[in-house]
Amino acid sequence: MGLTYFKRYRMEIDLVEQHGQHPVLPQGYLLVPWHPKLLETHGEIKFLSFRDEIDANVFPCFGELAGCQRLMQEISRKEGFLPQTTWLAVHHDGSAPPAPCGTIQGIRDRFGLGAIQNIGITPPHRGRGLGTCLLLQALAGFRQAGLARVYLEVTADNEGAIRLYRRLGFATVKTVFKAVEVAYT
Repeated sequence: MGLTYFKRYRMEIDLVEQHGQHPVLPQGYLLVPWHPKLLETHGEIKFLSFRDEIDANVFPCFGELAGCQRLMQEISRKEGFLPQTTWLAVHHDGSAPPAPCGTIQGIRDRFGLGAIQNIGITPPHRGRGLGTCLLLQALAGFRQAGLARVYLEVTADNEGAIRLYRRLGFATVKTVFKAVEVAYT
């Protein structure tokens, strides 16, 4: 066993300085607000979004459906869980049953800051602006909760996500390293 370090950025946005934008969903998609009955669906979409990505190495629970389900339960049970920041993106074009394809969750941390826990889009639905829509909807929820600042962490190699966050007004405020124990074969 050995340790591997993953470089991550803490990025923040000042909601007072950034005026809220309204998400414009692509045709055939809708956003569904949090409901406890959707917990397993959020976990499944989290798994489908992250299982083959670098973050499954950084956070091994992302590589297992059961791990994503547990993580979603933990997030929803946190004292600062903010339902108004937690959404599913669903594809519904009328020709097939609605199919969830994106998820985001948010909490108020112990310092009174908003914290985006995870944002994930399943691979077949990427590149359509769904991440932008989920993020804008969550930021509106943080505003509704009266929060002035929101942060997230992103793995430095996730260039697409970093571009999205910067485009919406997030700025890197800190670099951190996440140590992960790995088995050498």
